[in-house]
Amino acid sequence: MAEINLRRAEEQDLEALVAFNQAMAEETEGKKLDQQVLTNGVRGLLQHPEYGFYLVAEQQGKLLGSLAVTFEWSDWRNGVFWWIQSVYVSHEARRQGIYSGLYSRVQEMAEQQGNVCGFRLYVEKENEIAQQTYEKLGMQECQYYMYESKA
Repeated sequence: MAEINLRRAEEQDLEALVAFNQAMAEETEGKKLDQQVLTNGVRGLLQHPEYGFYLVAEQQGKLLGSLAVTFEWSDWRNGVFWWIQSVYVSHEARRQGIYSGLYSRVQEMAEQQGNVCGFRLYVEKENEIAQQTYEKLGMQECQYYMYESKA
C-alpha cells in the first residue's frame, strides 16, 4: 500500500473538501447543504488560519479524508481547545486508520503549539461507529449538552 501523506489543506483542496463536507452532512444528518454557502465556508477557513485549519490524508495525489480544527479559548484552563469538525473519510478508505492518523497528527501539532489544553468534537447521537472510533482513541463523552441558536 502506498504511503499516506497527512498535511494541512491548501486552496487546491477546496473542491474535495466541499465534496467531503456535503457527503458527511448527507450521510450523518440527511442534510443537503447549500453549495455556495458551503464553498464560501470552506474557503473561509482555508484563508483565515486564525479560525483554524483543515488536515487532509492524501495517497498518490488523491484525498482520502479530512478534518477541520477550530479554536476555542478556555479561561478556566488558560489554554485553547481544538474542536475537531467536519470529519470525513471516503468510503473506499474507511476502516484503514485514516482518521486515527489524522487525529495523531492533530495531537502532534497541538503539542508543538504548547497552549492546547484539550480536544473536543461533537458527534450525532445515532452515529455509534464514529463514537466507538473516538473512544478507542482515548476520547470520552463529556458531561455537557450542546445548545445552539441562530444569531
